[in-house]
Amino acid sequence: MKERVLHVKVGEPLETNLARAVQTMEALQGGNTPKPYFGVGFSDMGQLLAIFTPRRWGLLGALREDGPMSIAELARRLKRDYKNVYGDVEKLIEWGAVEKDEKGRVVAPYSEIIVDVRLPRGHVA
Repeated sequence: MKERVLHVKVGEPLETNLARAVQTMEALQGGNTPKPYFGVGFSDMGQLLAIFTPRRWGLLGALREDGPMSIAELARRLKRDYKNVYGDVEKLIEWGAVEKDEKGRVVAPYSEIIVDVRLPRGHVA
């Protein structure tokens, strides 16, 4: 599997995302294939931490270490309740951090997740 990186951004200005979209469109119009970019954004740390909880980070780590598996197997390996693991997997799928393969197994497709947090704008001392 090709190595992929997920970029998680907190507080990134809208202009940065728009500039990335413009670069992609220009590449496509020029007949070039743009470099793939996988990213999700949050307006503040609270939103990030509501999605990427410690248990969900552990779930991602288990999938990276052990490879694709069913949710039931993942729950057994994590020694967690199936229903809670199922909910965590669904939330991570919704945010693009986890996928299901052609056999319906859960997989963490990224070799790396880079988290970039921008501090709120304010007064500099």
